[in-house]
Amino acid sequence: MFSHPPFTSPAVVVHGLDHARRAAAAGLPFVLLSAPGAAGYAGCLWWRALADMAAAEAPGLVEADILDCGEAPGWAMAALRVGCRALVLAPACPAWPRVVAAAAGLGAIVLPHPPAALDLGRSGAERSLRAWLRGDAATSDRDRSGPFV
Repeated sequence: MFSHPPFTSPAVVVHGLDHARRAAAAGLPFVLLSAPGAAGYAGCLWWRALADMAAAEAPGLVEADILDCGEAPGWAMAALRVGCRALVLAPACPAWPRVVAAAAGLGAIVLPHPPAALDLGRSGAERSLRAWLRGDAATSDRDRSGPFV
């Protein structure tokens, strides 16, 4: 289990390809992060397609993509089957050890919680995007009272 995700770029929560494109337009590297529980309501294939399209449209900018599976080990296993290599799964899930073992066998990781992120679905988030991706002091504290999660 990781105390910090093994990524160097800031995470951005995207709710669709338009958000991924907006993040890429900033011209700085980032990690795509799904909304909480997106594996269950949007689907693993939707996420895989979105992440693949975003990476293809912005070569070198999308460091990684992380699909949040909430507390659903079945969705986590399905995500691994369709090629997702970084997931969030609640560690209280009884199947946590089995999902982590399956992920490790595929070279994937399972995080116990999502990294701090700027949620582009929140009001005002785009105004903070460039500063967030640069790691500016004004946003580097990951202020959860604003458009950050």
